[in-house]
Amino acid sequence: MVYETITFALFSLVTLGCSLGVVLVEDVWHSALLLGGALLSVAVHYVMLQAEFLAAMQVLVYVGGILILITFAVMLTKSTAEQPSEVSEA
Repeated sequence: MVYETITFALFSLVTLGCSLGVVLVEDVWHSALLLGGALLSVAVHYVMLQAEFLAAMQVLVYVGGILILITFAVMLTKSTAEQPSEVSEA
């Protein structure tokens, strides 16, 4: 019983920390990674509640689907800063 309480408290802190990181981090890529951590820790909560099917759906649908979609969107829409070309005056 004590181990379950410690595990619940640990993953609750992970969920809260990752969720706050999603909102507070300015970089979209790091925010997406923190969202994955938050969603995986919620799946651990489902396993602790003996709802393995919900945990599997959480991982497959949200972590596997939504997070990959966000990753592709970040990769495809991230533009590189154009560097000014040096023009030599002759």
